Amino acid sequence: MVSDVSTVHISYVSDVLCVWAYVAEARLDALRDEFGDSLELEYRFIPVFGSTRHRIGEGWKKRGGFSGFGAHVREVAAGFPHVSVDERVWDEVAPTTSATAHEMLCAVRLLQDEGVVSAKRREDFGGRTLLEEAAWRVRTAFFERALDVSDRDVVRQVLGDLDVPLEGVEAKLRSGEALAEICRDVELRDQHKIEGSPTYYLNQGRQKLFGNVGYRVVSANLRELLEQPGDQASWC
Repeated sequence: MVSDVSTVHISYVSDVLCVWAYVAEARLDALRDEFGDSLELEYRFIPVFGSTRHRIGEGWKKRGGFSGFGAHVREVAAGFPHVSVDERVWDEVAPTTSATAHEMLCAVRLLQDEGVVSAKRREDFGGRTLLEEAAWRVRTAFFERALDVSDRDVVRQVLGDLDVPLEGVEAKLRSGEALAEICRDVELRDQHKIEGSPTYYLNQGRQKLFGNVGYRVVSANLRELLEQPGDQASWC
């Protein structure tokens, strides 16, 4: 018996400064290609790097501080040929927080949810929506170009290059709506016990795939949800 479920919802929970989330973006692209309209992908942001002075400056003090963490990030990225990390990342260029970028991306998410900007996937974005492309551009601005994405003007420029309506973004920032979205994402993290970045959250919380999860694992879980009987638990 085949389920009548035609779509499966997945929340992708991440921090834009997380190298593992940067690496995992390629898996999201592959999932879009494989599942097409059967996949509903939602972006959520959590502040793993809410305070880099604490997380890296203090947390990595005995391992070289920001410079040591930068070397670690480049070592991770070296294992994935589809990404690159600038030598200045975390050494010469160390954002103070990921919250700036998250707040502005949440503003874009609100504009997309309200229909101010289209939620349709675009071929010129490789099948991503505007929000998904914006999140990817912010990540690459930091990792590939060593731009400080804790600087509001830097993120504003990234969004402007995508023709995101900046006046709409600013309105969401001024009203506090974007900040409220950040708070909501944090509440959802705590409610669903999300461990870190990146996490794939699916099946109403029954399945959480955290960390450097291989593509086949994520794909198999999604296929299971689409193909299993709607009134029975799977034995797989």
